[in-house]
Amino acid sequence: MTVQFSVPGEGRADQIGIGMVCPFDMALDRELWRWMPDAVSLHFTRTGYLDRPVDVDMCRQLNDHEQIASAVRSLCAIRPVAFGYACASGSFVDGIGGAVALRDCMLAAGARRAVTTSEALLRALDLMSIGRIAVATPYTTDLTGLLCAFLAESGRTVVAQSGLGRDHDIWTIPYSVTRELIRAADHPDADAIFVSCTNLWTYEILAAMEAELGKPVLSANQVTAWATLVDAGVLAEGAPGQSLFARAA
Repeated sequence: MTVQFSVPGEGRADQIGIGMVCPFDMALDRELWRWMPDAVSLHFTRTGYLDRPVDVDMCRQLNDHEQIASAVRSLCAIRPVAFGYACASGSFVDGIGGAVALRDCMLAAGARRAVTTSEALLRALDLMSIGRIAVATPYTTDLTGLLCAFLAESGRTVVAQSGLGRDHDIWTIPYSVTRELIRAADHPDADAIFVSCTNLWTYEILAAMEAELGKPVLSANQVTAWATLVDAGVLAEGAPGQSLFARAA
C-alpha cells in the first residue's frame, strides 16, 4: 500500500521536519514513518520511564507538562514545522480540556504548531462528518471507558466498543488479533471505527478492513500522521482504501 503526496516548494532540497513526542514505551516509530513522504523527517523524543502497567494512573502521569515541554525544547534546535503528541490514551484521559492543555504546553515550549492524537482524531471525524462511531482498543475497561467519554464530550455517539484488556506489551499484539478486535467493534449504526493506541500495529490492515466492513477504519497512528502532515503543509493525494488520506486531498 503506497501513500502519495505532493510537497510544497517544488524542487526544494531541504527537509520538512515533524517532531513527535512519544510515551517512554512507544515501539512503533516505524509505523508513523510509513505514512511519511521522502521530503519529511520525523524527529522522535520520549517522556521519562514509568515502571507501571498501562492503566488510567499511568496515562495521567504521561501528561506531566514539565516533561512534555522539555521534550519539545529538546527538538527546537532543528526547527520542526509541526509537532505531534503521539499518544491516544495520554491525550484523552483528562477529556478535551486535557488534550487542549497538552497542545498549549507544547506551543508554549516552542512548537510552531502542535496536535495531540486525540485532537487529531476529532479533526479527522470533523473532516469526514462522522457522528456515530465504534471504538476498538487494546486497553483495560477503564481506559476504554474514558475514550468513549472523550468522544461523547466532543458530541459523538459511541454505538459499540471492543477491548482486549491489555495493560502491557501492546506492541506485540499481532495483526490477526487486531482484525478480530475491529470486527468485534463494528456495528450497523457506526459510521466509522476508531482503533486506539499508537502502540498497536494497524498500517497493513486498514485498507482491507475498510473494504471488508464498508466504512472508514481510522487508527491512532494514522490520524496522528495525517494531522501533523496537514499542519506541516504536506498535502496527501490519497491512498487506496485509506479514506482519511483520500478525503484530505
